[in-house]
Amino acid sequence: METFLKEVESGIKHWYLPLLVGIVLVAVGIWCIVAPAASYLALAIVFAVGFFLSGVFETFFAIANRSEKWGWSLAMGIMSIIVGFLMMVNPGLSAVTLTFYVGFMLLFYSVTGIGIALAIKEYYDVDWKTLMIVAILGVILSLIMLFNPAFAGISIVLWTAFTFLTMGFYRIYIAIRLRKIKQIFKDIE
Repeated sequence: METFLKEVESGIKHWYLPLLVGIVLVAVGIWCIVAPAASYLALAIVFAVGFFLSGVFETFFAIANRSEKWGWSLAMGIMSIIVGFLMMVNPGLSAVTLTFYVGFMLLFYSVTGIGIALAIKEYYDVDWKTLMIVAILGVILSLIMLFNPAFAGISIVLWTAFTFLTMGFYRIYIAIRLRKIKQIFKDIE
């Protein structure tokens, strides 16, 4: 029993990092709503920085919380860093391909969210259904962006804002749940 408690506790010790990822994603989503007329180039740069920072936080979280299921967070963090870097290096090309960058990254975040929800269901028996619903919603929204680029070209700011907000709140919710689990284990000790 003690080994199980130590394993669970080590998986939640940096609960605040998903919170930081969520705050970054929500901030990018709010920016999209507040400044919808911003140029694609500026939007591409903001997305690049947002992807890069969320990737750094996600990678650190994965490394700090190594366990059986840490690969999802690590892969998401590395992918976010790579996409963010590529977008920062070539913002002109990023503006042209912004819909696809954002669509693929948000699809990746959402699919990873499904994996995280399943892992939480298996190990922690927390409110995994809410996490699963939000992740599936993210998959649907990102697929709309990818398969309807003409529509997405006009409304990418709003779709992106909504999807960033959805995934940001998802990450914040995970952080709150992890904090609650951490507190439960602290009380047990």
